[in-house]
Amino acid sequence: MSFTCLGKEVGCLCSASWLKLARLCRSFCFLFSRYYRSLLLLVNSFCIQVLYFVFLSLLGFWVLKALKPRTSSFSPRDLDLFFTAVSSATVSSMSTVEMEVFSNAQLVVMTVLMFVGGEVFTSLIGLHFRMSKLRWLIKTEEKVTSVDTNLCPSKPTNVIVDHIELGAVADSDSRKPQVEPQLYGPQDESIELDYLKCRSVKFLCFVVLGYLLGVHVLGVAAVSLYMTLVSSARDVLKKKGLKMMTFSVFTTVSTFTNCGFVPTNENMIVFSKNSGLLLILIPQVLLGNTLFPPALRLTLWLMGRFSRRAEIEGLLSSTGEVGYKHLLPSLHSSLLVVTVLGFIGVQFIMFCSMQRDSESLSGLSSYEKIVGVLFQCVNTRYAGETIVDLSKVAPAVLVLFVVMMYLPPYTTFFPARGGEGLPGNGERGKPKRSYEILLENLIFSQLSYLAIFIIMVCMAETKKMKEDPINFNVLNIVVEVISAYGNVGFTTGYSCERQLRRVEGCEDKWYGFSGKWSDEGKIILIIVMIFGRLKKSNVKGGRAWVLL
Repeated sequence: MSFTCLGKEVGCLCSASWLKLARLCRSFCFLFSRYYRSLLLLVNSFCIQVLYFVFLSLLGFWVLKALKPRTSSFSPRDLDLFFTAVSSATVSSMSTVEMEVFSNAQLVVMTVLMFVGGEVFTSLIGLHFRMSKLRWLIKTEEKVTSVDTNLCPSKPTNVIVDHIELGAVADSDSRKPQVEPQLYGPQDESIELDYLKCRSVKFLCFVVLGYLLGVHVLGVAAVSLYMTLVSSARDVLKKKGLKMMTFSVFTTVSTFTNCGFVPTNENMIVFSKNSGLLLILIPQVLLGNTLFPPALRLTLWLMGRFSRRAEIEGLLSSTGEVGYKHLLPSLHSSLLVVTVLGFIGVQFIMFCSMQRDSESLSGLSSYEKIVGVLFQCVNTRYAGETIVDLSKVAPAVLVLFVVMMYLPPYTTFFPARGGEGLPGNGERGKPKRSYEILLENLIFSQLSYLAIFIIMVCMAETKKMKEDPINFNVLNIVVEVISAYGNVGFTTGYSCERQLRRVEGCEDKWYGFSGKWSDEGKIILIIVMIFGRLKKSNVKGGRAWVLL
């Protein structure tokens, strides 16, 4: 009898010790999960994105330098090669050397840089990080729930823990066992919600990947077919020594990522009469940037018409839960389409009214002018491909282009009463930590940073502004800086004819105005391009300043 009592006491003591140890482990897992989740949240932070684009630019520079240019008579300087790598990685298309200097291998490298630096591709990486967070969260919550269940032998056995296989998150709901709602505890419901969210994010990853590859495949096929059928366009490539497949892939990637690089020195000016090619590229410009959210939502809606998957319904109804900024609600997407088309219409009317009989459109038929002007107006929002010499465009139109380049890609006219329903207003009520409030007070607005960059460039180019005031005027510098900040690539260029005192040996080149800047000015513009590629992190900057 004494041995029985002693055994019971030892068993109770061991049970109590095991219970304390289990609680300690559970607390440790909870704290670790909190810190790990905070660490994962930093993965998409501003610093990590800066490191990504800097690393991509340095790698691109190293590869471009290792490869030989097309001709041995001219080799770009290291700073110009690094400038080109940064311009490709940040999809800015700012140039300091002529494009036909680069060999076919170097053009392939630039194509890869543009592809992995594009907004759709980088957002796809962010989606994968988002899915990793959800998977780890589910795994942690399952472990905690499992510990609670094993430590309570007196707990009813009807509490079911749904152990989720992380590698099979795409399984349909029909494969899961039917469980009565009352059998779930609070933690089980949390796991179930995270599980459904993880499935939705994974499904969205496949949709975005299919969208990315599908548009590129169709674009390359359409451009290649046009080049094969139209002799005038094909003759341009033969004259310049460009391979048709390289041109098709390079131009398609550049257009979809809204980079604006074209393998020809003249950009798209040499194809100004090829209206069919311009019409092929216009949808790619819009689908890769300003109209990407509506196109993505339309893709999900069409898929939902043929499939009743819970992931599609969840993505379309609860866009905010996914955490993907490119997936906008239905109303916001519709208003974005209206806003984008409205901006294009305003530019089209103003350009036609002021530049209809200009020298830049001379030699084109009425139909070619309409298509060319439409192509030009679409490209002002971040693409940067051009069929006209911007130095010959009316100043009023040029100022309008500057405004269009400055506006963020998803700028939307979103009327609401008292600010209700405006995108992002829901974040205002969230409590913020002291260091977050301090950072918000120290961050300037985008216009403030642009003013600082323009002042810095003017200081670096003071000597040239005195010696060559027509080329180095403030408006041209403003266009170049805002074009770099908006990752557009528009430039007024440099002309020897505009020099007040003609410099012997001056030769006009087909590259950007920044190609004539000093090394200090180019370095400043490199910083502007990287900073501009991350401008979405500073959309709400400058709130500490109150203008009355």
